[in-house]
Amino acid sequence: MLVKNIFLIDMALGYLAWALCIATYVWPRLRAMDRVEAQRAIATLHSFRFFGLVFLLPGFVGPNLPAAFATPAAYGDFATALLAILALLTVRVRFLFWPLVWAFNLVGLADLIMATVHAIGLDLPSVAGQLGAGYAILILYVPALFWTHLLAFWLLLRPARAPRLIAATE
Repeated sequence: MLVKNIFLIDMALGYLAWALCIATYVWPRLRAMDRVEAQRAIATLHSFRFFGLVFLLPGFVGPNLPAAFATPAAYGDFATALLAILALLTVRVRFLFWPLVWAFNLVGLADLIMATVHAIGLDLPSVAGQLGAGYAILILYVPALFWTHLLAFWLLLRPARAPRLIAATE
């Protein structure tokens, strides 16, 4: 089987597997949470995106990984991680927290879309072996990031629920 086909199958199944996992286990919990707590959970996952800097690390990736893909992907992930960490640090300062939640989600989703466009333009699937250990990032981590950005936007755009009153039963 061609390297390109293996990469495309792995990528498609990564998105499908994460969609099923998130729909079954993550979304029901996030939907039931307080808005702030749900966004904190998503920001916590994205705060680890500093790991994307490994696309610039010789030995972790192959020497022929296209810099036109690696450099913007690495720094886009790093910027998203910093914004997510800032959101987590400002959770008690709501006038800072909410703009940072929007910022890390906008920057993060834009980074994923631009990295995908660059990957297609550079025919990255044909040289997937140059990703080295970074292959796992694209197959296992990126789909989870993508879906959680969509969930974050869904939660940000839906109307706030009124607090539920619990009736005392005696």
